[in-house]
Amino acid sequence: MECKERILIDIDKLELSFNQIKDIDFSKEEKEVIERAKNYRDDCKYYLEKGDELSSFGCITYAHGLLDALRLNYHII
Repeated sequence: MECKERILIDIDKLELSFNQIKDIDFSKEEKEVIERAKNYRDDCKYYLEKGDELSSFGCITYAHGLLDALRLNYHII
């Protein structure tokens, strides 16, 4: 599997994670974490469009980490 393919799969997985938490009433701080994850997702897409797969992959993995921490706190994973 090519790096670009892997990143596209990870973007789809991230969207599933966002959907899992959409109905939770988060604190202000947790909402900031979600916004940062969204920013990293957007950065991932930007770098992927520019052909910088390494930066793109770094952004998507960081976004996953932020959401995974929230999902762990709420016993979703």
